[in-house]
Amino acid sequence: MSFARSFTELRVWQEGHRLVLDIYRQTAGFPHKENFGLTSQLTRSASSITANITEGFERGSNKEFIQFLVIARGSLAETQNHLLLARDLGYLDKVSFVNLAKQSILIHKQINALIGSMRTSSLAYKRTSN
Repeated sequence: MSFARSFTELRVWQEGHRLVLDIYRQTAGFPHKENFGLTSQLTRSASSITANITEGFERGSNKEFIQFLVIARGSLAETQNHLLLARDLGYLDKVSFVNLAKQSILIHKQINALIGSMRTSSLAYKRTSN
């Protein structure tokens, strides 16, 4: 089993980063009155997904990495909730919502798969040095 040298090599981080960028693009069109409300909550929860993946990766142990992946999964669920709210308020059109929802489901599956593989792996996770 080979491990990534950098968190940016993790597919789950790459997909999460793509989601964050897409959410920032979409929220740019939200009403100005939401700048300190839903816009802020949505961008913060989305960016928290990749931030937690990154922090867990850099910790260098299976136990801590899994812990941060679980936190990232929680941030993802929060993001999904905010996306539903944005859709229901009419801030996201159907196509945009469906695309973001699909991305979030993929990331959820990737996080779960990574957690599962780390829990069943007999090898200890160790971040390789650059």
